[in-house]
Amino acid sequence: MQTFTSPSARCHLFYHDFPGHTPACLFVHGLGCAGSYEYPRVAADPAFAGRHAILLDLAGSGYSERPRDFSYTTTAHARTILELVDHLGLHDLYLYGHSMGGSIAIEAAAHLGNRLRGLIVSECNLTAGGGTYSRAIAAYREEDYIAHGHAALIAQETSPWAGSLRSSAPWAVWRSARSLIDGVEPDWLTRLSALPQRKTFLVGANTLPDADYERIRAAHIPTAIIPAAGHAMSWENPGGLAAALTAFMDET
Repeated sequence: MQTFTSPSARCHLFYHDFPGHTPACLFVHGLGCAGSYEYPRVAADPAFAGRHAILLDLAGSGYSERPRDFSYTTTAHARTILELVDHLGLHDLYLYGHSMGGSIAIEAAAHLGNRLRGLIVSECNLTAGGGTYSRAIAAYREEDYIAHGHAALIAQETSPWAGSLRSSAPWAVWRSARSLIDGVEPDWLTRLSALPQRKTFLVGANTLPDADYERIRAAHIPTAIIPAAGHAMSWENPGGLAAALTAFMDET
């Protein structure tokens, strides 16, 4: 892995940089996940066609450092994405973000201008209020989640998510979950709708029917469905996700 120092988070963030055909696709993971854990299988899939892939571990996740004095809001995470883009000197890239990572990617995209070739998000938070897991996490007080809630969540989780949760700082998970519930103004759906670059919203077939998917369709944002997958599409159907990303990038 490689590392850079985030000026805003004041810590070292780690990332995989897999060489391949440009422009690069920068992957932004969701709550309690890690790019190094979740996306190597997608980036290595034949359907991804040997493209340049950058898999970041956000602050507090995976191999990256976990400062106690960082806010871990979606806005703060988005700032570190922009710092990585500047660090790598990327002038032409795609952003892919899943779940919380999609909300972060939407915020970062608004600041990338003509450097952004296109934005792909999958089942991301579109409005304030959070989702099932973020609401359950934020129902604790931060100190209680750190003391016992995080361990309890890991103990009850049977999916691969348990592995990346173990590598996530409890305070980072709680503060990020709180941020998803608090939301941003204007909300992520409004920002996504206003983005002038090409964009698409991915949803797992097993997630449907889904209210957020209907909101996206009502906003006339292009969509694609990942077969044989639900919310955890990178684990459930990595080849299908790789194919959807490649199809979007090949359209240009």
